[in-house]
Amino acid sequence: MVSKIRSFSLVLAGIVIISCSQQKNTTENTGPDFLAANIDSTIKPGDDFFLYANNGWFKKNPIPASESSNGLWQLIRDTINAQIQQICISSAAETRAEKGSNKQKIGDFYFTGMDSNTINQNELSPLKAELDMIDAIHDGATLMKAVAHIQKVSGSPMFGMYVGQDDKISSKHAVFIYQGGLSLPDRSYYFDNDTRAKEIRQKFFIHLQNMFKLMGQNETDATKAAGNLMKLETSIAQTSRKREDTRDPLLNYHKITFAELVKATPDLDWNSFMEACGLKPDSVIVGQPEFLKALNGYVKTNSLPDWKNYLRFHLVRGLAAYLDDKTYAESFSFYGKVIRGIEEPKPRWKRVTEQTNASLGELIGQVYVEEYLPKGTKEKLLEIGNAIRAVYAERIKTLDWMSSVTKEKAQAKLDAMVMKVGYPDKWKDLSSLQVDRSSYVRNVMNANIWDFQYMTHKYGQPVDRTEWSMYPQTYNAYYNPSNNEIVVPGCNIIVPGYERKLADDAILYSIIGGSTFGHEITHGFDDQGSKYDGQGNLNNWWTSEDSTKFYTKTKMIVEQFNNYVAVDSLHINGANTQGENIADLGGIVMGYEAFKKTKQYTGKEIIAGLNPDQRFFLGYALAWMVNERPESIADQVRSNEHAPCKFRVIGPLANMPEFYATFGIKEGDYMWRADSVRVKIW
Repeated sequence: MVSKIRSFSLVLAGIVIISCSQQKNTTENTGPDFLAANIDSTIKPGDDFFLYANNGWFKKNPIPASESSNGLWQLIRDTINAQIQQICISSAAETRAEKGSNKQKIGDFYFTGMDSNTINQNELSPLKAELDMIDAIHDGATLMKAVAHIQKVSGSPMFGMYVGQDDKISSKHAVFIYQGGLSLPDRSYYFDNDTRAKEIRQKFFIHLQNMFKLMGQNETDATKAAGNLMKLETSIAQTSRKREDTRDPLLNYHKITFAELVKATPDLDWNSFMEACGLKPDSVIVGQPEFLKALNGYVKTNSLPDWKNYLRFHLVRGLAAYLDDKTYAESFSFYGKVIRGIEEPKPRWKRVTEQTNASLGELIGQVYVEEYLPKGTKEKLLEIGNAIRAVYAERIKTLDWMSSVTKEKAQAKLDAMVMKVGYPDKWKDLSSLQVDRSSYVRNVMNANIWDFQYMTHKYGQPVDRTEWSMYPQTYNAYYNPSNNEIVVPGCNIIVPGYERKLADDAILYSIIGGSTFGHEITHGFDDQGSKYDGQGNLNNWWTSEDSTKFYTKTKMIVEQFNNYVAVDSLHINGANTQGENIADLGGIVMGYEAFKKTKQYTGKEIIAGLNPDQRFFLGYALAWMVNERPESIADQVRSNEHAPCKFRVIGPLANMPEFYATFGIKEGDYMWRADSVRVKIW
């Protein structure tokens, strides 16, 4: 589901949860210093600081065959997965757990996922009701009812829909409809002419043939269905906006009455769709009106049999990971191997553990907080977050390009920004979610239906600003512009490579301070977040002169990243990644300014032969210590708003004079940029 929430995409990683006791200036050495041990001294810092800082670890730790990458993110995912697996195993062993209890639901969910014999015997039979529904489509009404049901249980065929806060009235929920309906990760996959993209399209056609045969079609029918689906989705992609063109919240906000929607797209039976979703909206917010107009035409120009095959594929594709081994293997062979370069699937226990957490994370989170999260986590996170906020306030006051009028409003927004850290004060009520030991895929579908109904039931209800959209065991964070809030789950207290000791402030302030709080605060002032005021409403609080100066600066960061070649001949899309790049730069600058106020910095403490500045910048590189497969990098460049990890290190640091001074970066080095093109925003 597309969301306005801005996350930093698993920025942090580590091995051990740190103590939340008072920070000390010295640390007990229990082995080689993690920062110093990872340095590859054969590489000049100015040529590639990402590899200089991390390649020592990469050399010793190749990418596992079952993963698309390896690094600190993988280490921390493995750590958390092992903890969650223990929760799952102990729950599954409680065969007499009270029906409806957290343990019963977690245990039964995990049990069905591990019961591969039953899953393989059932094949596609658990989807009989959905496949029968698709077979029974005979007009526009039954087509849209089927679309609604598949959006509840599996994916988002034809278009996307969600209920969320109205961008211009953040106190109210609205129904959003936006472009979607593609099976490849981005519209560019259907049109790019580089060798990799062409090969992917060829293999996608073969994958479609194989999937239709698994659904019972003969060779001839499967080939025809694959060709028609490719043609249909290429048309949908053709009339979809480029990813970078969906970034501006103002240009992708078109509020119309429901009657106007029905009139504008008469061949899309919205009444049937909304009824099946349990909604009766009086208005909707359309992201891309031209997309819906084109889709309305495709309903007429494509036959019902073609739409049926399209829906069959989207249903099975979205649930393939929870079906029999043959279906899963075919899905993995394309989306895992071809798209991301992964050589083999993860072991079943890991896949089932991750899915149990994805579907029942609210229940698992309650156990995780009680049994695995250190006491004092909230306090430590708030301590660092408030230090970053204080520095941000100082920076706003001294900006030389912003007028006093706009500064006052920027400060008001910063003051109003809410920080949610650790875990929620109240948990969602999953008592109505049905989980048993009969079918893994039905358990997943039931969880999907619960999520969908939880979302749609918000329509017409007051906005709950205490709600979280992440679990405490989710190694990520986000900024929500409609609430003007930062949410940092508790497991972000984890720091890489520091066992039984507290990491020094250089690391805490580069990773948790810069890459988390600084990054997320900056999202409130990036190219998208800057359009929302302190109350979370789309509202231009800038003077026209300040706005012009701001976008001159953001244009510079777009140009900087456009020049980076990520893999093959693929350049990073600077326009699409600019929000994350702005946040990365703002985050590391704020983290550094806050670090300069610590005793470690003012005392010029040396640890493992590294001075405070060196440790800070190496700590920032450590936050992004991820080695990725070329296929995965290519996929990210085409379909993700985050630049590959390497460039999230060298890009921001190449704009910081303090980094140049620390590591002796000189003209002629790859990372050197003339002062006139260095980006300075916040």
